[in-house]
Amino acid sequence: MFETFDATLLARMQFAFTVSFHIIFPAFSIGLASYLAVLEGLWLWTKKVVYLELFDFWKTIFALAFGMGVVSGIVMSYQFGTNWSVFSDKVGPIIGPLMGYEVLSAFFLEAGFLGIMLFGRNRVGPGLHFFATLMVAVGTLISATWILSANSWMQTPQGFAMNDKGQFIPADWWAVIFNPSFPYRLVHMVLAAYLTTALVVGAVGGLHLLRRTAPLRAGTMFSMAMWMLTLVAPIQIFAGDQHGLNTLEHQPVKVMAMEGHYQSHPDGAPLILFGLPNQAEQRIDYAIEIPKLSSLILKHSLDAPLKGLDTVPRELQPPVPIVFWSFRIMVGLGFAMLGLGLWSLYCRWRGRLYTSEWLHRAAMVMGPAGFVAVLAGWVTTEVGRQPYTVYGHLLTANSVSPIAAAAVGSSLIAFVIVYFLVFGAGTFYILRLMSRPPRDPSGDLGEGPIRTAGITPAPHVASLHAGGRHGH
Repeated sequence: MFETFDATLLARMQFAFTVSFHIIFPAFSIGLASYLAVLEGLWLWTKKVVYLELFDFWKTIFALAFGMGVVSGIVMSYQFGTNWSVFSDKVGPIIGPLMGYEVLSAFFLEAGFLGIMLFGRNRVGPGLHFFATLMVAVGTLISATWILSANSWMQTPQGFAMNDKGQFIPADWWAVIFNPSFPYRLVHMVLAAYLTTALVVGAVGGLHLLRRTAPLRAGTMFSMAMWMLTLVAPIQIFAGDQHGLNTLEHQPVKVMAMEGHYQSHPDGAPLILFGLPNQAEQRIDYAIEIPKLSSLILKHSLDAPLKGLDTVPRELQPPVPIVFWSFRIMVGLGFAMLGLGLWSLYCRWRGRLYTSEWLHRAAMVMGPAGFVAVLAGWVTTEVGRQPYTVYGHLLTANSVSPIAAAAVGSSLIAFVIVYFLVFGAGTFYILRLMSRPPRDPSGDLGEGPIRTAGITPAPHVASLHAGGRHGH
């Protein structure tokens, strides 16, 4: 059934599918790990039990999201060998060490302290437990740093040389790691993770405020989430603008596709708000645009010239409709997040933050918006880089393994079925946990992993039994 398909296209679809599933879990766990550190720090500082209750509520959800992120990430590394072996051979001397550094310096740090964070509060003391929580949070950020460094190098490669085998080899590791787009991409992604987490926490808080279950705990998490949204959303919009200017400098063709500029504009380019990209005719049909605003945003001058895709051969153009719309989805959701944050600020000022049911409903509707924005941003970045895997140096068509389309297609179907079953069940369970109100952790028997022989009796029960035996 796949005889008429292109193996390269199927390999791209498979990697896009698996990375889309994977990225939503790290995007959530990066922000949630930092949120857990803040909650525990506030509990140690204020001694208010509500922060401990929220910590115990969210740590279980974090453990599940972290586990699913690890499992979904392992699959992608195998695809480098199965579907992208030529790419792996050519860029392995650079990408391989960066991925290895991520495992050694970040993943081991997260995994090493995760057990203490989940089960060790009554075993290591509050200080060391807080340190473990901080290390998990720091580990997630270091992990994001290495992964984004590797991806950014593929977008804006520098610090490399080519050997006689046609491989990219490092000539300057500092230039490789701190490539031109890396700082902008790292800031943009970490802020996106924080916003994604804030939206989820705000949605859960809004749900329980509407249900009037655990109002103190729900109100606390809702207030914290809205503060994060209010403060970080405008920073993210500014960071995204700076990232766009960096992209214009180093990947101008991607910006042409994002803006829908099929034609060059020597006297100022319009900002196309909406329209239907027509790749065949190289134009935007039914365009709704604001004259010269794109030049003002990108060049800070109304009359600044901007080149269009008419200066780029068609075979080197990215798929404009996908990039055009994914970019608008990301930007639109970013401004929707800003709107929700400002609305919550107004309600806070009027004393209605915990009673405005419409605000709580809006927060619930916006709960998945962070994930959608992250996926839209990822699509913009990766599809906009086409037709290259290493921008300007290695074509995607020259990166794929010599493998039959039928083999790639059958494995893609298997991935789709397994992913929806396994990760669908995991996501459903996380949603069930979120629907339950946070509870007092003093009655929690789950202070450690369940033993294969059953749950160990409580200490006072064990001592009673021991005393009875000694008495007899």
